[in-house]
Amino acid sequence: MERAPLGERVPLGRSRAWTTRLAFGAAAIGNLFTAVSDEDAAEAVGAAWEAGIRSFDTAPHYGLGLSERRLGAALRGRPRGQFTVSTKVGRLLEPVGAASAGDPAGEFAVPATHRRLWDFSADGVRRSLDASLERLGLDHVDVVHLHDPDEHEDDALRHAYPALERLRAEGVVKAIGIGMNQSAMPARFVRDTDVDVVLLAGRYTLLDQSALSDLLPEAARRGVPVVAAGVFNSGLLAAPGPGSTYDYAAAPPGLLARALRLQETCERHGVPLRAAAAGFPLGHPAVAGVLIGLRNAREVADAVDQFHRPVPGALWQDLLAEGLLPAGTPLPDGN
Repeated sequence: MERAPLGERVPLGRSRAWTTRLAFGAAAIGNLFTAVSDEDAAEAVGAAWEAGIRSFDTAPHYGLGLSERRLGAALRGRPRGQFTVSTKVGRLLEPVGAASAGDPAGEFAVPATHRRLWDFSADGVRRSLDASLERLGLDHVDVVHLHDPDEHEDDALRHAYPALERLRAEGVVKAIGIGMNQSAMPARFVRDTDVDVVLLAGRYTLLDQSALSDLLPEAARRGVPVVAAGVFNSGLLAAPGPGSTYDYAAAPPGLLARALRLQETCERHGVPLRAAAAGFPLGHPAVAGVLIGLRNAREVADAVDQFHRPVPGALWQDLLAEGLLPAGTPLPDGN
């Protein structure tokens, strides 16, 4: 069976929003780790559009607003009904006066013109969304996620989430969700709230299937789609080797060894590890799409190529047999 086309529109639960099977993660064009030129950022979005990608994810956190500004500029003039944009709330950007070199968070190569303030209040949600719309140059976004409320669970549940519900009821946004690098708290939101979608980074990959224990079964039961991000675990599954990163830090030796074993098994089947990593999450019935961070047209072309690569069912079976995936893991159809 062939993999669904990357531009297929998948509804996000009962909402009016949707995602394409392959979505564009715009953190990279916010200068994640290294600087990206305006031209490369625009060409990345343009190449994604030409390939059929129509869903784009960003956040104020990404480059202190740079990602939103660049994404909005690159989408300007394209038919608004033909693409979806998701952004996030939970961090407000406050000007700090004269810019200093470097990003206060240490992740984005941008001047420190602003500082991030955690704010999961109802007022903070609306202020954040208003500022995002101004940076994007859009009159609405399709999806708004609560962004990494790890240390702010109570405020997110009591204040930010009800504010998102009101925005959805008013028609300001089509869908609401939560975006995190863990699965336990999103599982609680799926269970105890009426979120439409979860953006899960790094917790359902060839190296980490922790979401199988909580979020994914809950999401499947309740019909809440999950978009799988961080499918390369910040680089280790893209090109494992000395200096590879896992969850934005140096990969531990044990995980590097496991990634190399995964790569060896993939190579026996003539499949790049990147292709297997991109396709793996789609084997779970709760996963609606895969989101990959992209910074230039070359990376877009590679992501599209890997998405389209045939991955035989025998590869998945070998990963199970070799203990590289846990027994009972839902697997993509061989193609």
